Amino acid sequence: MSEHTTRTDLADRAVVTLDLDGVTDKAALMDRVAAALRLPDWFGRNWDALADSLGDRTVWPAPAAERGLLLVVRGWQGYAQANPREWQIAQEVFIQAADRSRAVAVALVLGGTS
Repeated sequence: MSEHTTRTDLADRAVVTLDLDGVTDKAALMDRVAAALRLPDWFGRNWDALADSLGDRTVWPAPAAERGLLLVVRGWQGYAQANPREWQIAQEVFIQAADRSRAVAVALVLGGTS
């Protein structure tokens, strides 16, 4: 796959920003994920439910379901410092989702939160 193809593939996706600024625990992370992806009320707010939701286009916002999802995670550094083990698990869930489906891509914003 060429670099141009990769850029076009990502550019065509629906971008959903997951802002984790101020998040310090799993419960808050799950609340932010549910809000960002506009997940249904029955979203289980656990790691398995997150993995299932990232792999199920039927629960994604309509543009993402049609074009693919680019989940942009920003403000994650505070969570990573407050709960490194949970952050490691979250990253594993994101990686597995992207590995399972070409329709999912996850990008971490490396700059500041403002």
